Amino acid sequence: EGGMIVMAEIQVIRADFRLIHGQVITKWIRQTPANKILIIDDVLAKDSFMSSIYVMAAPPGIEVMIDTVDDAVAKWNSGAYGAAKLFVLIKDVPTIYRLYKAGFPVKELQIGGLGAGPGRKVVFGPITLDGEDMKKLTEMHEAGVHVYLHQVPDDPSMEFTKILEKNIF
Repeated sequence: EGGMIVMAEIQVIRADFRLIHGQVITKWIRQTPANKILIIDDVLAKDSFMSSIYVMAAPPGIEVMIDTVDDAVAKWNSGAYGAAKLFVLIKDVPTIYRLYKAGFPVKELQIGGLGAGPGRKVVFGPITLDGEDMKKLTEMHEAGVHVYLHQVPDDPSMEFTKILEKNIF
């Protein structure tokens, strides 16, 4: 071994404002070799009561870790996630953008539900984006991150480039 850091493997990074919710996450996890869920959320990481609810919501046999953006980057860089196969969940695009800018390895980003809200437009199925999301995702896309929209495994996905072509924003 001689000081080899065992790096975790990221299976999926999914943006979904509901994070772990019933069928959807169970279906997604089953489609991947992931054995741990990593939720990266500054607010949740500091709220032990809400955190415990998400931990209990996980499918059987899947460990849940909840870290802040800063902790996640530090742990990734130091190899603290060990040999885990991670299913990474974040609530929104600003969070993933911060992770990306801080050096967390975002190679691919799956956009799921982002909820409704002022300035948000439906872009694909029930999935919404706003102008800020578009700016951040466009920057990531242009830097080589594969961004796509996919609500549930049974439904088709859509490439982010298609949203760009529609010129909705």
